[in-house]
Amino acid sequence: MDAATVRGMLELHFEAAACDPELAHSMYAEDAILEFPQSGERFVGAENMRPWRSDYPADTSAEFREVRGAGDLWVVEISISYDGGTGSSGVSILEMRDGKIARETIYVAEGFEAPDWRAEWREAP
Repeated sequence: MDAATVRGMLELHFEAAACDPELAHSMYAEDAILEFPQSGERFVGAENMRPWRSDYPADTSAEFREVRGAGDLWVVEISISYDGGTGSSGVSILEMRDGKIARETIYVAEGFEAPDWRAEWREAP
């Protein structure tokens, strides 16, 4: 598996999320685990992810900043927008098995203004 394959899986997931839950979740192993450590939520089995994601109360879009990893471990830096709003930064840690996601851990972070005192050392994005 390579970064382009992982990115493609995630792009398909977000494109199909609202209209085809089966296709959107085809990237997960049936016994996959999805965790949101910040909220303390844990979902076991792709069948437990499909219903709430297909009833999600907002339209989402994603920007994939970086996809890094090798073999069965991948880290994805992502920005997700809800209903066309400002993106929220996040990190998804993916553990793969047989070409599917066996475990995904998602962290979401609030943005913050860069402090002026570091300006002379930073590069523009």
